[in-house]
Formats: sequence, structure tokens, C-alpha cells
Amino acid sequence: MFQVGDKVVYPMYGAGIIEAIEEQEVLGERELYYVIHLPFGDLRMLIPVDRAEESRLRDVIEPEEVQRVLTILEGERGKPISNWNVRFRTNMNKLKSGDPYKVAEVVRDLSARERKQGLSSREQRCLEQARTILGSELMLATGQSKEKIENLLDGTMQAG
Repeated sequence: MFQVGDKVVYPMYGAGIIEAIEEQEVLGERELYYVIHLPFGDLRMLIPVDRAEESRLRDVIEPEEVQRVLTILEGERGKPISNWNVRFRTNMNKLKSGDPYKVAEVVRDLSARERKQGLSSREQRCLEQARTILGSELMLATGQSKEKIENLLDGTMQAG
């Protein structure tokens, strides 16, 4: 069980800090919820405590793991998938996994594709979502500001 103050990642939304654990009534049912503040988008989310594991709520990566993420961002682009539908589903599955290294691959690959030939509006939204998810986790893992993390991502992507 997570505690108040823990830094966690909620796949597809990003990283946040557990502000409270509260009992709430939703649809006539009383349950305990994690109240999570996602600072990257200034959102608050309620995640049922008893469904945290199935929702893949997990701890933020350790600061020493950040370098591995940056190495992935700077690395060679994965094998290009020409079929738009397959590429989009592959990227969305990586985001849903909650794995920071797979999210970094999405940011890397879609950023490279954007520089070379542009992205469709759906892929552009996927890239923005991946950057938000990854950026929020890096922000909480390093303690740096949103602006510094965005600059770090931009700089890393231009170098890669």
C-alpha cells in the first residue's frame, strides 16, 4: 500500500504525489481512494486503493534510473513501422504499459518521425501524451522544474 507523500505513476496520465488517502462515496459505494496530484498538468485523480495494482499504479523511478531513460531518448530509433494503424497501436500499448523505458521509446520514435516527415494529428497527440507522462516522471524523479525537464527532453531529442 502506498502512503501519503509517495511519488507514483499512473499509466496514461503521468506521475504525481499522493496527497491523501480518503474514504469517498462513489455511486453509492464507500471506498478508500488515493488522492493523487499530478503536477505536470495540475490535475487531481482518485484511484481506488483496492484497485491500485490492477491499474498499474507504481513508484516513480529512482534518480539513478533517469540516465537510462535519457540513453533511450538519445539512442537509435526503433525499426520503423510503415503501417499507420499498427504503429499507433504499438505506441499506445507502450504508453498503457506504464513502463518508463517503453514510454521513452515512443517519445524517441515519434519525435524522429516528426522531424523527418511529420505526424498525423493522432500521432501528434500520442507524442504529446508520451512527453507529459515521461516528463512528469522525470520531474518527480529528479526534483527539477517542469520547464527544466521540457528543456532536457527538447535538448535530448535534438541530440538524438
